[in-house]
Amino acid sequence: MTTPMKTPPIVSPQAWEAARTDMLVKEKAVMRARDALAAERRRMPWMAVEKAYAFEGPDGKASLLDLFDGRRQLIVYRAFFEPGVFGWPDHACRGCSLGADQVAHLAHLNARDTTLVYASRAPQADIARLKARMDWAMPWVTITDSFDADFGVDEWHGHNVFFRDGDRVFRTYFINSRGDEAMGTTWSYLDATPLGRQEVWEDSPEGYPQTPTYKWWNWHDNYVAGAAPDKKWVEVSAAGEATFRKTDE
Repeated sequence: MTTPMKTPPIVSPQAWEAARTDMLVKEKAVMRARDALAAERRRMPWMAVEKAYAFEGPDGKASLLDLFDGRRQLIVYRAFFEPGVFGWPDHACRGCSLGADQVAHLAHLNARDTTLVYASRAPQADIARLKARMDWAMPWVTITDSFDADFGVDEWHGHNVFFRDGDRVFRTYFINSRGDEAMGTTWSYLDATPLGRQEVWEDSPEGYPQTPTYKWWNWHDNYVAGAAPDKKWVEVSAAGEATFRKTDE
Protein backbone atom coordinates (compact mmCIF):
# COMPACT_ATOMS: atom_id res chain seq x y z
CA MET A 1 0.00 0.00 0.00
CA THR A 2 1.39 3.41 -0.99
CA THR A 3 1.80 5.93 1.82
CA PRO A 4 -0.03 9.18 0.96
CA MET A 5 2.19 12.16 0.30
CA LYS A 6 2.25 14.71 3.09
CA THR A 7 2.12 17.84 0.97
CA PRO A 8 2.65 21.45 2.13
CA PRO A 9 -0.39 23.56 3.07
CA ILE A 10 -2.54 25.20 0.39
CA VAL A 11 -2.60 28.97 0.93
CA SER A 12 -3.87 32.19 -0.63
CA PRO A 13 -1.93 34.01 -3.38
CA GLN A 14 -0.86 36.62 -0.82
CA ALA A 15 0.46 34.02 1.62
CA TRP A 16 2.23 32.18 -1.22
CA GLU A 17 3.92 35.40 -2.36
CA ALA A 18 5.04 36.14 1.20
CA ALA A 19 6.54 32.65 1.53
CA ARG A 20 8.26 33.03 -1.82
CA THR A 21 9.71 36.42 -0.73
CA ASP A 22 11.13 34.81 2.41
CA MET A 23 12.69 32.05 0.32
CA LEU A 24 14.14 34.59 -2.13
CA VAL A 25 16.16 36.19 0.67
CA LYS A 26 17.80 32.83 1.35
CA GLU A 27 18.34 32.14 -2.35
CA LYS A 28 20.11 35.48 -2.82
CA ALA A 29 22.33 34.72 0.17
CA VAL A 30 23.33 31.42 -1.43
CA MET A 31 24.02 33.16 -4.76
CA ARG A 32 26.23 35.78 -3.12
CA ALA A 33 28.05 33.06 -1.20
CA ARG A 34 28.64 31.23 -4.48
CA ASP A 35 30.02 34.42 -6.03
CA ALA A 36 32.33 34.88 -3.04
CA LEU A 37 33.52 31.29 -3.32
CA ALA A 38 34.29 31.79 -7.01
CA ALA A 39 36.28 34.92 -6.09
CA GLU A 40 38.33 32.84 -3.65
CA ARG A 41 38.82 30.20 -6.32
CA ARG A 42 40.31 32.86 -8.61
CA ARG A 43 42.93 33.44 -5.93
CA MET A 44 43.82 29.77 -5.49
CA PRO A 45 47.51 28.92 -6.00
CA TRP A 46 48.41 27.24 -9.29
CA MET A 47 50.36 24.05 -9.87
CA ALA A 48 52.78 23.90 -12.80
CA VAL A 49 52.25 20.93 -15.13
CA GLU A 50 55.78 19.77 -15.92
CA LYS A 51 55.02 16.41 -17.53
CA ALA A 52 54.24 16.09 -21.23
CA TYR A 53 50.92 14.32 -21.80
CA ALA A 54 49.81 12.73 -25.05
CA PHE A 55 46.27 12.25 -26.33
CA GLU A 56 44.70 10.95 -29.52
CA GLY A 57 42.22 13.25 -31.19
CA PRO A 58 40.25 13.17 -34.43
CA ASP A 59 43.27 14.63 -36.23
CA GLY A 60 45.91 12.45 -34.59
CA LYS A 61 48.24 12.97 -31.65
CA ALA A 62 47.73 16.00 -29.41
CA SER A 63 49.50 17.39 -26.37
CA LEU A 64 47.81 18.96 -23.34
CA LEU A 65 48.84 22.32 -24.77
CA ASP A 66 47.12 21.44 -28.06
CA LEU A 67 43.83 20.84 -26.22
CA PHE A 68 43.60 24.55 -25.37
CA ASP A 69 43.02 25.17 -29.09
CA GLY A 70 44.77 28.53 -28.80
CA ARG A 71 42.72 29.73 -25.83
CA ARG A 72 44.04 30.54 -22.35
CA GLN A 73 41.73 28.34 -20.30
CA LEU A 74 41.00 24.63 -20.57
CA ILE A 75 38.53 22.38 -18.74
CA VAL A 76 39.06 18.64 -19.17
CA TYR A 77 36.27 16.31 -18.07
CA ARG A 78 37.22 12.66 -17.61
CA ALA A 79 34.30 10.62 -18.92
CA PHE A 80 34.22 6.84 -18.52
CA PHE A 81 33.85 5.20 -21.90
CA GLU A 82 36.05 2.15 -22.35
CA PRO A 83 35.99 -1.65 -22.04
CA GLY A 84 34.80 -2.68 -18.59
CA VAL A 85 32.49 0.31 -18.13
CA PHE A 86 28.78 -0.51 -17.91
CA GLY A 87 27.25 0.23 -21.31
CA TRP A 88 30.35 -0.47 -23.39
CA PRO A 89 30.56 -0.46 -26.36
CA ASP A 90 27.20 1.13 -27.15
CA HIS A 91 27.20 3.69 -24.37
CA ALA A 92 29.47 5.58 -21.99
CA CYS A 93 28.87 5.56 -18.22
CA ARG A 94 25.27 6.56 -17.51
CA GLY A 95 26.31 9.32 -15.11
CA CYS A 96 28.92 10.75 -17.49
CA SER A 97 26.37 10.56 -20.30
CA LEU A 98 23.77 12.43 -18.29
CA GLY A 99 26.40 15.08 -17.65
CA ALA A 100 27.27 15.27 -21.34
CA ASP A 101 23.61 15.92 -22.11
CA GLN A 102 23.79 19.06 -19.94
CA VAL A 103 26.71 20.72 -21.75
CA ALA A 104 25.77 24.19 -22.99
CA HIS A 105 26.67 25.46 -26.45
CA LEU A 106 30.44 25.75 -26.49
CA ALA A 107 30.52 29.01 -28.49
CA HIS A 108 29.75 30.95 -25.30
CA LEU A 109 32.66 29.37 -23.42
CA ASN A 110 34.96 29.91 -26.39
CA ALA A 111 34.01 33.59 -26.44
CA ARG A 112 35.46 33.82 -22.92
CA ASP A 113 38.79 32.31 -24.00
CA THR A 114 37.85 28.89 -22.59
CA THR A 115 37.88 25.41 -24.14
CA LEU A 116 36.01 22.36 -22.84
CA VAL A 117 37.31 18.90 -23.74
CA TYR A 118 36.07 15.43 -22.77
CA ALA A 119 38.66 12.66 -22.34
CA SER A 120 38.27 8.88 -22.16
CA ARG A 121 40.33 5.76 -22.83
CA ALA A 122 38.15 4.54 -25.69
CA PRO A 123 39.69 4.66 -29.19
CA GLN A 124 38.75 7.61 -31.40
CA ALA A 125 36.62 5.48 -33.72
CA ASP A 126 34.41 4.47 -30.80
CA ILE A 127 34.25 8.03 -29.48
CA ALA A 128 33.18 9.34 -32.90
CA ARG A 129 30.48 6.67 -33.10
CA LEU A 130 29.22 7.51 -29.60
CA LYS A 131 29.14 11.26 -30.25
CA ALA A 132 27.16 10.74 -33.45
CA ARG A 133 24.70 8.43 -31.72
CA MET A 134 24.17 10.74 -28.74
CA ASP A 135 24.32 14.01 -30.69
CA TRP A 136 27.23 15.44 -28.66
CA ALA A 137 29.48 18.13 -30.10
CA MET A 138 32.23 18.67 -27.52
CA PRO A 139 35.84 17.86 -28.44
CA TRP A 140 36.62 14.38 -27.07
CA VAL A 141 40.11 12.89 -26.92
CA THR A 142 41.61 9.53 -26.01
CA ILE A 143 43.87 9.30 -22.94
CA THR A 144 47.04 7.36 -23.80
CA ASP A 145 49.20 7.77 -20.69
CA SER A 146 48.99 8.54 -16.96
CA PHE A 147 46.97 11.75 -17.32
CA ASP A 148 43.94 10.28 -15.55
CA ALA A 149 45.95 8.84 -12.67
CA ASP A 150 48.03 11.99 -12.25
CA PHE A 151 44.99 14.24 -12.05
CA GLY A 152 42.71 12.18 -9.81
CA VAL A 153 40.34 10.82 -12.43
CA ASP A 154 41.55 7.26 -13.02
CA GLU A 155 38.81 5.74 -10.88
CA TRP A 156 36.14 8.43 -10.84
CA HIS A 157 34.94 11.27 -13.04
CA GLY A 158 36.01 14.88 -12.57
CA HIS A 159 36.75 18.27 -14.14
CA ASN A 160 40.35 19.50 -14.17
CA VAL A 161 40.89 23.17 -14.93
CA PHE A 162 44.07 24.47 -16.57
CA PHE A 163 45.50 27.85 -17.57
CA ARG A 164 47.98 28.51 -20.34
CA ASP A 165 50.62 31.23 -20.15
CA GLY A 166 52.41 30.99 -23.47
CA ASP A 167 53.69 27.41 -23.58
CA ARG A 168 53.48 26.93 -19.82
CA VAL A 169 50.46 25.07 -18.42
CA PHE A 170 49.13 25.27 -14.86
CA ARG A 171 46.50 23.26 -13.03
CA THR A 172 44.23 25.75 -11.27
CA TYR A 173 41.26 23.77 -9.92
CA PHE A 174 39.57 20.38 -9.69
CA ILE A 175 35.89 19.45 -9.30
CA ASN A 176 34.60 15.89 -8.86
CA SER A 177 31.98 13.74 -7.15
CA ARG A 178 28.77 15.68 -6.47
CA GLY A 179 30.47 18.87 -7.60
CA ASP A 180 30.14 17.53 -11.14
CA GLU A 181 26.35 17.61 -10.80
CA ALA A 182 26.35 21.41 -11.05
CA MET A 183 28.48 21.50 -14.19
CA GLY A 184 27.10 21.99 -17.67
CA THR A 185 26.07 25.63 -17.90
CA THR A 186 28.32 28.32 -19.31
CA TRP A 187 28.30 29.93 -15.84
CA SER A 188 29.26 26.83 -13.87
CA TYR A 189 32.22 26.26 -16.17
CA LEU A 190 33.41 29.87 -16.09
CA ASP A 191 33.03 30.08 -12.31
CA ALA A 192 35.47 27.17 -12.03
CA THR A 193 38.13 28.91 -14.12
CA PRO A 194 40.88 31.24 -12.88
CA LEU A 195 39.55 34.17 -14.95
CA GLY A 196 35.91 33.63 -14.03
CA ARG A 197 33.13 35.20 -16.09
CA GLN A 198 35.38 38.17 -16.82
CA GLU A 199 32.67 40.74 -16.09
CA VAL A 200 33.25 43.99 -14.19
CA TRP A 201 31.03 43.12 -11.22
CA GLU A 202 33.24 40.19 -10.23
CA ASP A 203 35.77 40.37 -7.42
CA SER A 204 38.93 39.39 -9.30
CA PRO A 205 42.63 40.03 -8.73
CA GLU A 206 44.08 43.22 -10.19
CA GLY A 207 44.80 43.05 -13.90
CA TYR A 208 42.40 40.21 -14.69
CA PRO A 209 40.43 40.70 -17.94
CA GLN A 210 36.95 42.11 -17.37
CA THR A 211 34.35 43.55 -19.72
CA PRO A 212 31.02 45.32 -19.06
CA THR A 213 28.34 43.01 -17.69
CA TYR A 214 26.17 41.25 -20.32
CA LYS A 215 27.71 43.18 -23.23
CA TRP A 216 29.72 40.24 -24.58
CA TRP A 217 26.67 37.96 -24.71
CA ASN A 218 25.63 36.91 -28.20
CA TRP A 219 23.72 34.36 -30.25
CA HIS A 220 25.92 31.30 -30.48
CA ASP A 221 26.27 31.67 -34.24
CA ASN A 222 27.13 35.39 -34.10
CA TYR A 223 30.37 35.60 -32.14
CA VAL A 224 33.14 37.38 -34.04
CA ALA A 225 36.54 37.55 -32.38
CA GLY A 226 37.53 41.12 -31.57
CA ALA A 227 34.21 42.61 -32.65
CA ALA A 228 32.71 45.46 -30.62
CA PRO A 229 29.43 44.72 -28.79
CA ASP A 230 26.30 45.36 -30.81
CA LYS A 231 25.05 48.89 -30.04
CA LYS A 232 21.41 47.84 -29.75
CA TRP A 233 22.31 45.01 -27.37
CA VAL A 234 24.37 47.42 -25.26
CA GLU A 235 21.30 49.63 -24.93
CA VAL A 236 18.93 46.75 -24.12
CA SER A 237 21.26 45.01 -21.67
CA ALA A 238 22.14 48.26 -19.87
CA ALA A 239 18.44 48.94 -19.30
CA GLY A 240 17.93 45.39 -18.07
CA GLU A 241 20.88 45.60 -15.70
CA ALA A 242 19.58 48.87 -14.24
CA THR A 243 16.19 47.28 -13.61
CA PHE A 244 17.71 44.19 -11.98
CA ARG A 245 19.90 46.30 -9.69
CA LYS A 246 16.97 48.49 -8.67
CA THR A 247 14.88 45.41 -7.90
CA ASP A 248 17.72 43.83 -5.94
CA GLU A 249 18.11 46.96 -3.82
